[in-house]
Amino acid sequence: MIRKNIFTIITSFIIVYLSLAGSITFNQSAFLNIPYIDKIGHFGLYFILMSVIILEHRNSFHNTRQLILVALIPFFFGTLMEFLQMLITSDRKGEILDAASNTAGITASLFLWLIIKPYYRQNN
Repeated sequence: MIRKNIFTIITSFIIVYLSLAGSITFNQSAFLNIPYIDKIGHFGLYFILMSVIILEHRNSFHNTRQLILVALIPFFFGTLMEFLQMLITSDRKGEILDAASNTAGITASLFLWLIIKPYYRQNN
């Protein structure tokens, strides 16, 4: 089971590290002083996580309901990371907008797969 999900596990560990590492670890750069850039990062990380889950299990999804149920895994994982940021870290805080960005990334990945899936099935 671990071999089948190795990329999902690696991606999840990267997200855990980035979520729980102190903000001192990440130096602010004047070049990247864009407002709400962290929301773009949340969107991107959870888009990648959901995309990796979909690609690892692309032949297992027989209908959209199964895909949406699987999407609850990264959703609850992201919510857990926000709570852990509030409880464990001293210089990071969980935010509702971060959770919304996580959910938007997951949703975008789902929609992209639903658009690509018919073309994927025609080629295989």
